[in-house]
Amino acid sequence: MYRSLAAAVILAAVPLFAVAAEPAPAAKVAVGQAAPEFKIKDAAGKTVDLAELTAKGPVLVRLTCGCSGCDKELAYFQQIHDAYKGQGLISLYVFKEPDAKMAKYAADKKLDVLYAVDPKGDAWGTFQTKTMPTNFLIAKGGKIVSIASGCDPSGLLANTVSEKTGKLLGTTAVDVKSKVEAKK
Repeated sequence: MYRSLAAAVILAAVPLFAVAAEPAPAAKVAVGQAAPEFKIKDAAGKTVDLAELTAKGPVLVRLTCGCSGCDKELAYFQQIHDAYKGQGLISLYVFKEPDAKMAKYAADKKLDVLYAVDPKGDAWGTFQTKTMPTNFLIAKGGKIVSIASGCDPSGLLANTVSEKTGKLLGTTAVDVKSKVEAKK
C-alpha cells in the first residue's frame, strides 16, 4: 500500500500536459540596437541575408513603394548609393509592390541597387514600422545607426541620411539634394 500511495503522490506532482512558453518578444528595432534578422529574395530570386550584407560593410535598407512621393524621393536615395558605394555602402530597397509592376519600374528608373519586392509587407513587421518609406542605416557588424521615416520629396531627409552615411564611413558627406537638382 505504501508503494501505491507514494506512486500516487509522485504522479500527482507530474503535470499531465506542458504549457508552451510564449515566444520572447522581438528585440526593439531602434538606433543603437542590432538590426533584426532579415532575409528576403531579391528580384533575381536569390536570398538576401541582412546579416551577410552587414558582415561586408554598412547597409542602407529602404522600405518603400512606387507611390508618387517615394518616386520623387528615389533619385536622392539613388544618389546616396552612387556617392558611397565605392566606400562599401550596400543599398537594399524593399518595395511593397507586386513583382510585375516592380520589374517595369526598376527598368524605367534604371535601378542599380539590390532590390526585392514584398507585397505582403512582412519586412515592415520585421523592422517594426508602418511608415512608408523608412530608411535604416546599419553599420558593418549590424548595429542600427539611423532610422529616417517619412516621405520627403524635397531631398532634405535624404541629405540627412547622406550626412549620417558620410560620418559612418569617415568621409565628407555628399549633398545629394544639390547633386540631384543639378541634373534636372
